[in-house]
Amino acid sequence: MVCTNCASDGGAPKTDPRWRRALWIALAVNAVMFSVEIAAGLSGGSRALQADALDFLGDTANYAISLGVAGLMLTWRARAALAKGATLALLGLYVLASSLWAVWHGGLPHAETMGVVGLVALAANATVAIMLFRFRGGDANMRSVWICSRNDAIGNAAVVLAALGVFGTGTRWPDILVAIVMAGLGLWGGRQIIMQALGELRASQQKGAHVEHRYSRSGI
Repeated sequence: MVCTNCASDGGAPKTDPRWRRALWIALAVNAVMFSVEIAAGLSGGSRALQADALDFLGDTANYAISLGVAGLMLTWRARAALAKGATLALLGLYVLASSLWAVWHGGLPHAETMGVVGLVALAANATVAIMLFRFRGGDANMRSVWICSRNDAIGNAAVVLAALGVFGTGTRWPDILVAIVMAGLGLWGGRQIIMQALGELRASQQKGAHVEHRYSRSGI
């Protein structure tokens, strides 16, 4: 029999209401900003804005998953984090492929649209990142939320820099290069989340096997 109330496992740990409230706010902000950025990215022809919009979409789903598993055992939270890490990595691969395609087929994006929307997104995500900063040292699920918010804020700042680059050079290269950097950031963040989640799953399985062995030896 596997232990379900070990102190380190936490069974069904209490959910910090501040954590849930921060997640709900983050979910709402990301859902709204996805709609804004995908529309602006498509109309303005910006790969960086489209990449950032996809990141917003992925984060919206990730926050929803985090709310669903909050309060469950560590094993389930680690599995959710593993799924989120894989999703983040896949989005990074998609953005990378799209950016490389734009090298040969892309047009000149609208720098003004990129700059205005990028600044709005940066303000929104900086607020979310500050809210979630206190939870960055938690389990893989909590850490994945912090990594997502951190990546978003960095990505928004990069979009603003790309807008300045497009405006200053009159070429699409700053937009494409920033999109590629954002893709790399997504792949790196996804790897971080996956590695910690796998470590927590292994630790949980080893702990369960140890407790089961102890019970079998005692004849329970």
